[in-house]
Amino acid sequence: QVQLVESGGGLVQAGGSLRLSCPTSGLLFSLADMGWYRQPPGTQRELVASITRGGITNYADSVKGRFTISRDNAKNTVYLQMNSLKPEDTAVYYCNAEVTIVRKTQYWGQGTQVTVSS
Repeated sequence: QVQLVESGGGLVQAGGSLRLSCPTSGLLFSLADMGWYRQPPGTQRELVASITRGGITNYADSVKGRFTISRDNAKNTVYLQMNSLKPEDTAVYYCNAEVTIVRKTQYWGQGTQVTVSS
């Protein structure tokens, strides 16, 4: 059974930092492309950052220069370092894993709330 468990969310003032972690289990982590998504209240889920199994990263324009995604294959964990947080970063943040062997399969965590106060 594949599990992704996000942690590290919380309440922070604007300009502050948080680091999200997503340890995984039951997953061929080294073969997975990993991503962080977020869903602000009343809106659709959107991609924040992704990192391929080869380490290539991609960021939404709104977080470039402020957020950094990284992975530790030895720990089967993906991270999201968030600096210079803004109130508009407030959302539930979800960890995503995508594995393509015979077919593409996606897995999601339960989400962690990030709230940035002004």
